[in-house]
Amino acid sequence: ARDFALSLVASADVTHISKLLDRVDELTHNPNLRDIRISFEEFREFADLRKQLEQLTLAIFSYGRVNGVLTKKDFQRASSQVCGVSITDNLVDIIFHVFDANRNGTLSSDEFIRVLQRRQNDSLVSRQAGLRGLIACCMNCATSCSSSAKAVL
Repeated sequence: ARDFALSLVASADVTHISKLLDRVDELTHNPNLRDIRISFEEFREFADLRKQLEQLTLAIFSYGRVNGVLTKKDFQRASSQVCGVSITDNLVDIIFHVFDANRNGTLSSDEFIRVLQRRQNDSLVSRQAGLRGLIACCMNCATSCSSSAKAVL
């Protein structure tokens, strides 16, 4: 459970990371969650769901608007009916534990979607190995940093 939760927050915005990591650490103290084991199949199903981020986002916000909140069952229904991916109760329990900001049993979908989008954007960046990759990475960083600085000035 903890490893899966850490994989969820790995791409979180730095301003939110400590809050999310605190929630991950709480898993070890929660008797209902600490003994959950996530299988490779469950992890792969969630990865398949993440690949359909645009449809998932629309489904989450559509199902959430109907009731005003997004419950665990709504989340599973949206995943299954819109994206064709069935995710287990264990996965949903962990996702909600990490992303239920006010602990009312509903998903803080904005934050959850933001983390998934950041992860998708991070995975789209092509990476080269070795010295050539290091130089390309430095050049990319220098270019984006200097253009950001110009925008601020």
